[in-house]
Amino acid sequence: MGSLWFILQYMSGFGNEHVSEDPRCPGALPEGQNNPQVCPYGLYAEQLSGSAFTCPRPTNKRSWLYRILPSVCHKPFKPLEEGHLTHNWDEVEPDPNQERGLAPAPLLAPNGLGRNGIAVHIFVCNTSMINRCLYNSDGDFLIVPQQGKLLITTEFGKMLVEPNEICVIQQGMRFSVEVFGETRGYILEVYGAHFELPDLGPIGANGLANPRDFLVPVAWYEDRQVPGGYTVISKYQGKLFAAQQDFSPFNVVAWHGNYTPYKYHLEKFMVINSVAFDHADPSIFTVLTAKSTRPGVAVADFVIFPPRWGVANNTFRPPYYHRNCMSEFMGLIKGHYEAKEEGFQPGGASLHSMMTPHGPDADCFEKASKAKLEPERVAEGTMAFMFESSLSLAVTKWGLQTSNHLDKNYYKCWEPLKSHFNPNCK
Repeated sequence: MGSLWFILQYMSGFGNEHVSEDPRCPGALPEGQNNPQVCPYGLYAEQLSGSAFTCPRPTNKRSWLYRILPSVCHKPFKPLEEGHLTHNWDEVEPDPNQERGLAPAPLLAPNGLGRNGIAVHIFVCNTSMINRCLYNSDGDFLIVPQQGKLLITTEFGKMLVEPNEICVIQQGMRFSVEVFGETRGYILEVYGAHFELPDLGPIGANGLANPRDFLVPVAWYEDRQVPGGYTVISKYQGKLFAAQQDFSPFNVVAWHGNYTPYKYHLEKFMVINSVAFDHADPSIFTVLTAKSTRPGVAVADFVIFPPRWGVANNTFRPPYYHRNCMSEFMGLIKGHYEAKEEGFQPGGASLHSMMTPHGPDADCFEKASKAKLEPERVAEGTMAFMFESSLSLAVTKWGLQTSNHLDKNYYKCWEPLKSHFNPNCK
């Protein structure tokens, strides 16, 4: 399997119109049209639509797949054991407190069923998906591995995704995951919107995540019969269903379109930061956004806090104390987060619900208030991230009751904060 990693190939560009065919079948893509009467090599033409047919051209997403058998060839779907998936808001009482989970974090935070909302999942696994694949009818998956590599086979080809990389598997795309030992990470699921690159505004044409650094797999197919049965799992309206077929679903010989899976390496992010004074809002670190119908208000933002230089003068440089109209779910891929070096572990997570106050712990505040302000490297060897949403989030009953990893003493990191008020000193 190690040799396979070195022959994986990708095409670059975010949201591009890509064209790909497996080199074993040259000319598999029809020329000049999408669905000829007879496709080359006797393939079936199948369109995968990621938007309504009548969406404006800039937001219209679709790809044409040319496959050995169409994906309709399966037995009826039957309900699967739901496991820990849930969208029942009545399971737990609302809780505005700051919450933190130690690694591996137990937090699962859903909001919204149907076509409006998000969910945050924590995954831990040590077994590959053998003769089994999944597709999400509800929305898109943004996958953030924290430990271990994921070799993801999709209908469009294969991707190897490692810690400090992310990948997006969009709605309806079938995929299977191979792991190599214990693996864990985070998933942001978005309903009703697809991820986009954020607008740059006054920044100009360049900066943040550059489109060319997003990678799309090239076509790869297997013509494999599975006499014992291949299981296709559908996540539909928050529940799991399974159907059986006798062949691999990864039988796409060629494809073209702009609706694809993709991956991105977080070290490619071009950081923008304050070079004079004050601490800029975390929106300057947005990698991807899923927009709502209200301008400037996101269903979800994926934000990172990468290594960078801190040079602001006369400034408290760590994140400031704040209350936010957005919900903030934070995770740590590696290193030590600058505002909470103790307690916030790689693989852990925190949830600060909307308008719940939060900020640096007492130790961070005291050190940063007295530090000599020189140019310094911030977050060296660290990668923290945030899923931010305009929607409320709730922790699932399973996450609260079946794990001893919930940090019940999280609030104590702020208890040592003391008043420095002196009415005779400015």
